[in-house]
Amino acid sequence: MTNESEQAVQAAIDGELRLLDPEVRASPARVLELLDPEFTEIGSSGRRWDVESILIVTSGGSVSAESPVEVSDMSGAVLAPGVVHLTYFAENQGRRTWRSSLWRLTETGWRMYFHQGTLTS
Repeated sequence: MTNESEQAVQAAIDGELRLLDPEVRASPARVLELLDPEFTEIGSSGRRWDVESILIVTSGGSVSAESPVEVSDMSGAVLAPGVVHLTYFAENQGRRTWRSSLWRLTETGWRMYFHQGTLTS
């Protein structure tokens, strides 16, 4: 991986971890800084989310300092210039989920464009 690719992957990882931070999630403005205006998610429930609906969930305290999301096996790959794919496991409140995100570089920085979660056993 080139230095440029490593920097792109690290920027996406940093953004992903910020989105999992309870303090960031509690602030719709901070979450909006990290989500692409065209963001969509397919949650582990199978539900489809957009920017507006995900802001309701993130600001609702679904992740707290008392029950943080634990991340493992995070890795990333540059799919094309300005596009990074991340995968990782997330554990929270007894649920283990395989997660996948697409991040794209915009004029304002790296933003999550797509996210999907799949429950694992």
